[in-house]
Amino acid sequence: MFDFIAGLFSKDIGIDLGTANTVVYVKREGIVLSEPSVVAIQRASKEIIAVGKEAKKMIGKTPQDIQAVKPMRDGVIADFEVTKMMLRYFMSRVHGRKGMFKPRVVICVPAGVTEVERRAVVDAALQAGAREAYLIEEPLAAAIGAGLPIHEPRGNMVLDIGGGRTEVAVISLGGIVVRESIKVAGDEMDSVIINYMMKEHELVIGEQMAESIKKTIGNVDDELEETFMDVKGRDIRGGIPRVKEISSSEIREVLKPVAEKIVEAVKTVLEQTPPELSADIIDRGIIMTGGTSMLKGLDKLISKGVGVPAYLTENPLYCVALGAGKVLEELNALKRVLLSVKRTEE
Repeated sequence: MFDFIAGLFSKDIGIDLGTANTVVYVKREGIVLSEPSVVAIQRASKEIIAVGKEAKKMIGKTPQDIQAVKPMRDGVIADFEVTKMMLRYFMSRVHGRKGMFKPRVVICVPAGVTEVERRAVVDAALQAGAREAYLIEEPLAAAIGAGLPIHEPRGNMVLDIGGGRTEVAVISLGGIVVRESIKVAGDEMDSVIINYMMKEHELVIGEQMAESIKKTIGNVDDELEETFMDVKGRDIRGGIPRVKEISSSEIREVLKPVAEKIVEAVKTVLEQTPPELSADIIDRGIIMTGGTSMLKGLDKLISKGVGVPAYLTENPLYCVALGAGKVLEELNALKRVLLSVKRTEE
C-alpha cells in the first residue's frame, strides 16, 4: 500500500549519469534537465559553489580555493562524494526538497560494470535521497529509448558513444547477447585535439576549446567542404595569448584514428554475433546514440568500415535517458531488464 501511494505522489526519476552530461527524466513529464556532469566546490569546506553549466564554465579558470570536478570517468564514478553531491542537487531541482515521498530512481550504467561500481552508483543515489535505486545497462536503455523491439526474438544492434566510453551491444529477447565496451569516446577526441594543437601549432588550449573545435569543425568525412576556425590559446614559446586558424581537414586527420577504434569495436561485436542475429542486423542496421555519435561523418565511416548501415537515432543526446524514463513509466512490464534494486530501508 505504501508503494502504491508513494508512486502516486513522488516524482520518480530516470537518470543518464554520463561522463560528460547528466540527463534527467521525470515520470509523466519527460526530459526536464540536461546539464554537464561538473561540480565546482570550495576546497577547504567542500561546499558546492556551482553544478552543471555554471560549474563547467569554471573549468580551467578557478582560483586556488575552488576546484571544478568531473566526478564521472569512463562512465563510472571516480569521486563518490562529489557524485553524491551532484545527484542530490539534480534530484532536488526536479523533485523538490519538501516532497512527502522520496522518488524511485532508475540510473543508467555501462554494460559490464563491476559489482563494486554498481553498488557505488546505487549507494550514491540512495544517499542523495532516492527511495529505491534501480540500475539499467546503457545499451538496453538506449535501445528502449530508440523504440527498438528489444523483447522480440530478433537482433537489434546499438552503438552508444558518450563522453568517456563507447558501448556496442546486440540485443534480443530483452537481454544483451554480445557486447563490447571501450574507453574511447568524446573525451579521447578532445585529448588528441589538445595534443595536436600543442605539437603542431605550439599552442596550449584547454578542454573547453578542444570540445568547441570538435563540435564546430570536427569530422571524419573526406567529402565535407573545407571550413576554418580561429583557436585561442597560449603560445608555448612566448607564453602569451595567441590565435591560430585551423582547418576542418587537419582536425579530420586527428580524429580519424580515434574513430577507427570505434569501428574496430563494432567489428568485434559483429564477429561474435550468432548468424541468425547477424541477418537481422543486416536488415535493420546499427542504431547510433550518444552525444559523440553526432560527429560529422561518423555514421558513414562506420557503415563503410563494417559493411552494415549505421543510423543516428532521433534523439541521440537523450535516447538513454528516454529509455530509463520508459522503464519508469512501465516498471512492472520492463522490470526484468533492470540489473538490481535497493531500498533505503534495507
